[in-house]
Amino acid sequence: MGPSTKLPIPAHFDRASVGEIWPLPYLELAAAAHIWAEQHGVKLAASDETRTCLLLVDSQISFCIPGFDLFIAGRSGRAAVEDNIRTCSFIYENLGTITEICATMDTHTAMQIFHPVFWVNDSGEHPQPHTEISLEDVERGAWRINPATDSILSGGDPEQLKQHAHHYVRRLTDSGKYPLVVWPYHGMLGGIGHALVPALEAACFFHNIARSSQTAFHMKGENPLTETYSIFGPEVRDRMDGTPLAQRNDALLQHLLSFDVLIIAGQAKSHCVAWTVADLLEEIQDQDELLASKVFLLEDCTSAVVVPGVVDFTDQADEAFARFAAAGMNVVRSTTPVHEWPGTNL
Repeated sequence: MGPSTKLPIPAHFDRASVGEIWPLPYLELAAAAHIWAEQHGVKLAASDETRTCLLLVDSQISFCIPGFDLFIAGRSGRAAVEDNIRTCSFIYENLGTITEICATMDTHTAMQIFHPVFWVNDSGEHPQPHTEISLEDVERGAWRINPATDSILSGGDPEQLKQHAHHYVRRLTDSGKYPLVVWPYHGMLGGIGHALVPALEAACFFHNIARSSQTAFHMKGENPLTETYSIFGPEVRDRMDGTPLAQRNDALLQHLLSFDVLIIAGQAKSHCVAWTVADLLEEIQDQDELLASKVFLLEDCTSAVVVPGVVDFTDQADEAFARFAAAGMNVVRSTTPVHEWPGTNL
């Protein structure tokens, strides 16, 4: 396929609504997509000579709409909204190039190891969101398993759950990962925060109809006993006795690597995006280091976790992207025409 030009953005796209929640007019969008595809000579995705996947990491309301508990504000204060304006524009402008959109969905319930209700102190109080729980905290009993949680998650063996908590934070420490962070309740299964941002859902749906391509949705994070930043697997994969706690998603890894071009955007740059790309890079280096060159990271469509006066992971996120670039991946901007990206024939 020769160099492509950007397609016009459809008239229904409203940049001002990207940070808002609204119902999608599916029938109207479908009709418009059929007409738009015919007008612009957009071909079926199955005919693509160069197969391109856009991976959207956790582009959900919990992270991307102001007012929700884990909104990724970044340093600008509206980072996720700004990122998604660019992501939507990128999808529409490059709709004829994107073969498949793959969307991951952070999926949680109340009683999980990174939520406040899981832990209590000596006063019976739960930790505040963004509290870091260290190995020392667990060993000295500053934070311990909530007795009410035992009955739900321990399987009748509270002591085993207590030992797992100690094992878990030790494994995080030994592996050099982020410490256990107590996050606000987010991505709650059955809740509005779990859904894709409406503007992005509209872009994905428009792509589905215009190109006869189905968005592939992948859930992650359901395991109550581990964090799962990477879409490919949890932070800790084994129990204290060495038996598996959860498995790596090898099927998804291989599916994504089967594309000629893999483009990645989403939230948050410092956590789920960075850990996803790190796992992807590890697999690439095991298979063939040259595969890194077909991965493109949209640096202007992702932002780090920043809570003013509490935490700022921007530097860690930037350092991670620098490592990925040094390993052969491409860090690009969504506003640069894709045919100008290095090494592509899009």
